[in-house]
Amino acid sequence: MEQMNYIIPFILLITVVVFIHEYGHYFFAKKFGVGITDFSIGFGKEIFGWNDKSGTRWKICWIPLGGYVKFFGDRNVFSQAEQQKVIDKYTEVERNKLFILKPLYQRSIIVAAGPIANFVLALIIFAAINIFIGKDFTPAIINEVQKDSPAFIAGLQKNDKIISIDDNDIQSVLEISTFINTSSSEKIKFIILRNNEEIVKLIKPKFIETEDYLGNIVKKKIIGIKLSPLNNEFKKIKLGPFNAAISSFNEVWFVTSTSLNYLGKMLSGSADSSQLGGPLRIAKITGQVAEHGIIPFLSIMAYISISLGLINLFPIPMLDGGHLMFYFFEMILGKPLSHKTQEFFFRIGLFLLISLMFFATFNDLKNFGIF
Repeated sequence: MEQMNYIIPFILLITVVVFIHEYGHYFFAKKFGVGITDFSIGFGKEIFGWNDKSGTRWKICWIPLGGYVKFFGDRNVFSQAEQQKVIDKYTEVERNKLFILKPLYQRSIIVAAGPIANFVLALIIFAAINIFIGKDFTPAIINEVQKDSPAFIAGLQKNDKIISIDDNDIQSVLEISTFINTSSSEKIKFIILRNNEEIVKLIKPKFIETEDYLGNIVKKKIIGIKLSPLNNEFKKIKLGPFNAAISSFNEVWFVTSTSLNYLGKMLSGSADSSQLGGPLRIAKITGQVAEHGIIPFLSIMAYISISLGLINLFPIPMLDGGHLMFYFFEMILGKPLSHKTQEFFFRIGLFLLISLMFFATFNDLKNFGIF
């Protein structure tokens, strides 16, 4: 029964995020006159589906870990067929619907539209929360400094107000832990306000293994301070549409930049790769977050949507970014890469994706105590 509490929210989240991604491809493909035969959420055998007036088969399949838009005459949205014999199979009317015959800029827009749609979904979610629920603006005032902690050694004191961490302005007490744990510096730069005077402190955090608020074991950085809002009341303010949009854009940019920074440090061996999770961990966290209400669930949906959009922009064949890379070469060379060259890159991409999936799944099973 507990597993169902994880599975149902996970399937709902993945369905929405994948649908938005694929609809980005679909929308611009339709706009540019590309024929679409299938719009699938999930892989494998079809559970149910229907045909629309244009002949597109909309369907839900058994394996809910992705989806695809299949174009007329192509294997799928990523087909790179270029042989004239393939083109010669179709009439002039049918050729107008072939993805591979569309101008380079149109193919690029169609492919890029999927990841971009994921970023747009996150922007809309964050903006809606800021408008209808409000954004937290509770001041980050230190309530206690633990003795002999990194903060104590650096000279932080009770009633100091934290106004900046690594040049990131602090608008809410809720941001402190996030900025500390996403910092890539050995010593984190704090700017505090004490007696109306700004003071700069460099603090080297220590790492501990602890439980997050969902009960999951995580490694995190701490500096040894306790923060609590006045009278335990958080200050939430509903934003207007413009300020909500600016705030949501900043949130998306922060998540994107810190994710890229973490990935870079992980590849260089200076970040903890055990924190990289796959579908199993995402399912668990999604289920746990869903128990806390619709707003946390929508927030995690926005974060997953950003991650999906970002990953799909990586220049790895079989991902959207890989095909955009091919289009870049086509623009430079004046013609597509040869079929043989593309096949070589696709095999490399497949190996990288399988390796990443294996590694993330291993981390998930390890996190669940199976290994």
